[in-house]
Amino acid sequence: MAMQAESMAHLVTAEELLGLYVPGKSVELVRGHLVVRELPSTRHGAVAARLAYLLSDHMNRHDLGVVILDAGFEIESDPDTVRAPDVAFIDRSRAGQLPATGYARLAPDFAVEVVSPGDRAGELLAKVGQWLDAGTTLVWVVDPARAKASVYRDNGEVTIIVAADGRLDGAPVLPAFTCSIADVLN
Repeated sequence: MAMQAESMAHLVTAEELLGLYVPGKSVELVRGHLVVRELPSTRHGAVAARLAYLLSDHMNRHDLGVVILDAGFEIESDPDTVRAPDVAFIDRSRAGQLPATGYARLAPDFAVEVVSPGDRAGELLAKVGQWLDAGTTLVWVVDPARAKASVYRDNGEVTIIVAADGRLDGAPVLPAFTCSIADVLN
């Protein structure tokens, strides 16, 4: 039975989130509190799908791991945080830790957030920080409206790529993977 968001005054757990349904909304959990957002735009989905295709092609040719689209990862416990990047990569050595049901209790090796028109810069930076704090090595924030991307690495390095012909690279997680922003946005 689906739980109603209005009925929860207490901190929500990852297990409770699994049974929660908010029609027409995207829901994540941050330290036990629901974050309810509008569903991403069609453009957002197209960019995420294109990037997932490019990554998946590379992964499959080199047997590197698993590419995951829009799935929850429980990255903090008690209180729980469940975040869902638009695209994620899990290295082959950890792919066996992905559960058949529920949320993976690990951070992806690589996470991609595609910016939607309603996203706030501070919220995006907080989400990037949560990924990095949870153990994600590489985070890309791709902004289709501005044709740019920001690349965050767990060593504190931040790179902002503005030109449409600028190249994104997967180092250190996927050192042989590169693509242009134009490839991702087309």
